[in-house]
Amino acid sequence: MPSATEKRQVFRQLHEGGCFVIPNPWDIGTARYLQHLSFKALATTSAGAAWSMGYADGAVPRDKMLAHIREIVAASDLPVNADFEGGYADDPDGVAASVRLCIDTGVAGLSIEDSTGRKDDPLYPIDFAAARIRAARAAIDQSGSGVLLTGRAEGFIRGRPDLEEMIRRLIAYTEAGADCLYAPGTTTHEQIAAVCNKMAPKPVNVLMGTATGLTVGDIAALGGRRISVGGSLARTAWGAFIRAATQIAADGRFDAFADAAPSTELNRLFRAPGA
Repeated sequence: MPSATEKRQVFRQLHEGGCFVIPNPWDIGTARYLQHLSFKALATTSAGAAWSMGYADGAVPRDKMLAHIREIVAASDLPVNADFEGGYADDPDGVAASVRLCIDTGVAGLSIEDSTGRKDDPLYPIDFAAARIRAARAAIDQSGSGVLLTGRAEGFIRGRPDLEEMIRRLIAYTEAGADCLYAPGTTTHEQIAAVCNKMAPKPVNVLMGTATGLTVGDIAALGGRRISVGGSLARTAWGAFIRAATQIAADGRFDAFADAAPSTELNRLFRAPGA
């Protein structure tokens, strides 16, 4: 198992050129399976983790999320980026304290978003949001860990789909010390290209959470450096589970099991070496 330092070095190198996919497991098994498919890095998903614990997205207490992140980090040889939501605090000092705890889990990177979690006022003012990123940056620098910091502009998925405003926010987060920028909800060629061009040469994470028709090659051509899928793998699994369970409950039928993964394949994957 590579050390945390080695994972962090690899993760930074991945952001220096090209384009890579960073899929989002939600438990130990999915993390190990994604490593089995030769992905180069992983990212946690706050939504997928929440659903697996019986919470709504955004409702998992910080201690439970930190334990989950630590579990995913320990499950894989790959670098792991933490979906750390808003840093589990409003004020910059609180964000810094949470970031220090997240660093201790062994993550290679973490993201801080600018969503308040309040429907009536969903985004922090730009200056305050940038101060939160600056506090996260200072906590990482003081740790000497080399953890990569991603600044997230949440407007497009929080009811404020203003591209110019989002780009202003990403610029402010860059100036505050973010290593990578992320604008979930940008899905068109034009939106993705605009963000990547404005942020260059900083790397941009592109979220592929729906079937837009875009491929990894398309996103690379638009300037994206990193592609994540958020909670979409978890939603896909939940979709299959819900359809199968509903069919049993409503119709007394088991047809959905025709698409189930073979137990022999899963057992072979998870069997201990030499067993």
